[in-house]
Amino acid sequence: MDKNRCGWCKGDTLYEKYHDQEWGVPVKDDALLFEFLVLETFQAGLSWITILKRRENFRVAFDHFDYKKIAKYPETKILDLLQDEGIIRNKLKVRATVTNAQAYIEIQKEFGSFSDYIWKFVNHKQIKNELVNYKEAPANTPISDTISKDLKKRGFKFVGSTIIYAFMQATGMVNDHQLDCFRYTEV
Repeated sequence: MDKNRCGWCKGDTLYEKYHDQEWGVPVKDDALLFEFLVLETFQAGLSWITILKRRENFRVAFDHFDYKKIAKYPETKILDLLQDEGIIRNKLKVRATVTNAQAYIEIQKEFGSFSDYIWKFVNHKQIKNELVNYKEAPANTPISDTISKDLKKRGFKFVGSTIIYAFMQATGMVNDHQLDCFRYTEV
């Protein structure tokens, strides 16, 4: 018997795998948090499935999302990335990834880890929403507004409130699985 899933992922095996294994699982690992931040940055204006289909290409192109390496990318590497057909070749987003890696390291210096910094906005506990239908999920919230403003103040780019809310959903800061989804109680 098929498991009941959130409506947004049904019918696509890549989407279903991501939904079943990753989406909404609380992430505290700085490396994985940075990966999601990069992917959400590139997702802006595009569908998430577009990003998922290119995730491995992004992983290779961006040195497995090693923010310490990315923070030091020379102009030649940026130009190479802009020629890489396996990723989204948006100049502003590629450059934002380098800028964000630099700002990410500064947050780690100040707070000990990015995880400690980002999770403090939700008191280090997942917010559990009670959605009957995934379409009820907000595009942003006062918390994502606050995080967005703080990240921008710290020099981050492409971190609007909607991107940050999607990041919060992906990294389990908020549980927006539908109530009838088998993952709701698991995450």
